[in-house]
Amino acid sequence: MKILYFLAFIFFFSCSETAEDRCFAGLKDKLTYYQEKKPFTVDQIRENKPDYLEIINLKKYRSFKQDSIESIHRYDSDEAQEARWKTHQEEYKMFEEKFSDQFSCSNKQLVGNIAYAIGRNALGFWLLKIENDKSLAYFLGLSFSHYYLNDIQQKPIINGGFLELEGSLVKIVKVPGLPGYDDYSAISDGKLFRLNLKDITKDSDHDGYNDIFEKSFGLNPENNDTDGDGISDFDDLNPMFRSSKNKFTKLYELLMPQYGDTEGNLKKMHYTFTVFENDCDYFHQVSTDYRVLFIPENNNKKTYYVKMTDVTRENISKIKKDKENPDNFFISTSGNSYVSDYSAEYKNGKWELEMIGGIVI
Repeated sequence: MKILYFLAFIFFFSCSETAEDRCFAGLKDKLTYYQEKKPFTVDQIRENKPDYLEIINLKKYRSFKQDSIESIHRYDSDEAQEARWKTHQEEYKMFEEKFSDQFSCSNKQLVGNIAYAIGRNALGFWLLKIENDKSLAYFLGLSFSHYYLNDIQQKPIINGGFLELEGSLVKIVKVPGLPGYDDYSAISDGKLFRLNLKDITKDSDHDGYNDIFEKSFGLNPENNDTDGDGISDFDDLNPMFRSSKNKFTKLYELLMPQYGDTEGNLKKMHYTFTVFENDCDYFHQVSTDYRVLFIPENNNKKTYYVKMTDVTRENISKIKKDKENPDNFFISTSGNSYVSDYSAEYKNGKWELEMIGGIVI
């Protein structure tokens, strides 16, 4: 029996992936690039919806087409569109100031001294709340890839302890000739999306992020410091993994997207994240000036939300070794409209990058 345990122990460690496996591509492997996800069907959306969400079919409703046309006033004159935009900015000025323009806002409602609105950013939909000059955002776990929430809604969004949002189930449509531009098409109109406010606002570890957000992106809802580095998840720019310094971490830091923030404002944007799909330890250990999240490459290890939702807009590949020069490596960055290939040489404690190819769509 001891021999069997010993053999099992050897087998486990011989099959376990190492940082070398997770970070370096084989000499014959192709570097991986950003890939867009296929649209879900109505049945797939319903089968994969979160348990806390109730989807109710409406008999009378505002269609996706009607709302999308009227909410942006597509057929108004330029002057009328500008006037409506100014009115919108004034109406939501408080939310834009409190949340540092991290969201596009709609469906404002006052309940006593509490101001609510629906916010949307690159991660999905949020419930925004301002009470006694304190602002909080609660992630809804509703993907813009599948859910359309009407910008114009006659009934209040807060009703008897529930958040009730009218809209449609949709799919993303890529527009030919406009790389990176997403349009939407309704696949099932006339829906009421109903969520209990207690489920939305639950924050078990009291770190500022609701449980729905943490479960959606792989953070620990029971621990306010997921990576154990002494910084709360809410204040940590890289909350999933401890940052470290080594030469390959520095390489990934050089290749990360640059947002041109010179005043440190990005550090104040607690609800704005850049998401990467990558298992590389060195990438996970980056130090950044803005918030980052990582999702696993293996689909079986992903949360329900990132399985359904295309939240990655950028990608950095694994590192490929140069068999003729041990100090030279190859690596690529990519997005939904470009690929850039680099040669990276480590000389005198620093990386020298040279672009050696790429594609811009």
